[in-house]
Amino acid sequence: MKTGYLAYITICLAMMTCLSVYSQQKQDDHAFRSGEALYYEVAYNWGIIWVNAGEVYFKVDTIVHENQPAYAFDSYGQSYSFYDWIFKVRDHFQSVALRESLQPVQFKRDTYEGGFEVNNTYQFLNKEQKVIAEIEHSDRPRTADTLDLPFGTLDVLTAIYHARNLNFDTLEPGEKIPVRFIIDGEFYELYIRYQGREVKKNRDGKLYRCIKFSALLVEGTIFKGGEDLVVWVTDDENKVPVMAEARILVGSIKAYLTGFENLKGKMPEVEKE
Repeated sequence: MKTGYLAYITICLAMMTCLSVYSQQKQDDHAFRSGEALYYEVAYNWGIIWVNAGEVYFKVDTIVHENQPAYAFDSYGQSYSFYDWIFKVRDHFQSVALRESLQPVQFKRDTYEGGFEVNNTYQFLNKEQKVIAEIEHSDRPRTADTLDLPFGTLDVLTAIYHARNLNFDTLEPGEKIPVRFIIDGEFYELYIRYQGREVKKNRDGKLYRCIKFSALLVEGTIFKGGEDLVVWVTDDENKVPVMAEARILVGSIKAYLTGFENLKGKMPEVEKE
């Protein structure tokens, strides 16, 4: 899987909260609402040097899809202009999911990473248990296939919003939860491990009560493979990802929460040191 680090951060932020198959919650039970926006800065570390390399946002809106109420999820990541000469990134992910069940029905990925372009589109035919996958890479021809869709398969963007609704109180520290994704037209069976609760300081110095996870990653051009991702989400009704960090083949990367808009609930009170 040939993917740059900003695309992987998008995947990582999805993986940290993807805990189970589809829930059947009502819209009012969701941990987010239309208009919510989350903003992150991505930093790269090599040795003792940390460099602010780029930024990512996640946004949600409500739409009607084939006469059914739905959510439109949108995420965009880019490297800063001064970093473009090292590794230019322009990544755009979009997904549509049914509002009540959060089943994905459409997904689109349009990415440019270091001169390598990838375009993916999925049409999820959930009743037929099929997915129409169109995959295009800059170094190989476009393909279009209709694939069998294993139950509970998520695209990486819908997963973030889907699993923010789950009850974390039912998990025990060390418990592993399986995850199924479709990425680049391939299905992956991974897992995350619940690590418990702790107070985490964000880069801006604020302290948050958090739920902590680690995740098994796919071996590829960025990661060695293994449980090299750690993520913290707020321990409140919003379940907002605060920080994610991962070891990569050369150095490490971190994503920090830098801002938010239109959360469903108030962010947790900041703990005092």
